[in-house]
Amino acid sequence: MRHLLASALLAASSLPALAAEPLSAQAFESYVDGKTLYFGMAGQSYGVEEYLPDRRVRWSFLDGKCKEGYWYEADAGQICFVYEDAPEDPQCWSFFNEGSKLRAVFENDPTATVLYEARQNDEPMMCYGPDVGV
Repeated sequence: MRHLLASALLAASSLPALAAEPLSAQAFESYVDGKTLYFGMAGQSYGVEEYLPDRRVRWSFLDGKCKEGYWYEADAGQICFVYEDAPEDPQCWSFFNEGSKLRAVFENDPTATVLYEARQNDEPMMCYGPDVGV
């Protein structure tokens, strides 16, 4: 009986470690492909990203200004994003499945930004055109 209880406790204690594994590129792609995800940070809206075919993305800080980019898998399973306004500066994240939503840790500075998926849909993002001057 003690061995059974010890085995059960050992199995239960290893579950959180398994849940803490970052998503692989394949799992991430399967989760996000064709979706628009809204992210929050510390209870506030943060931004939205549309996941397009061929690992292309469109990002906005919810201000109607959008940046085009793409993502790729880097070392250690990180998912890195390259945007048109900073092609030499990839933004690398680790994504974790938290129940039915994502948690994202910014790996360029993991103490600075942790985002949570607030909601998702399959509607395209609203992007306004470039600023028009007079």
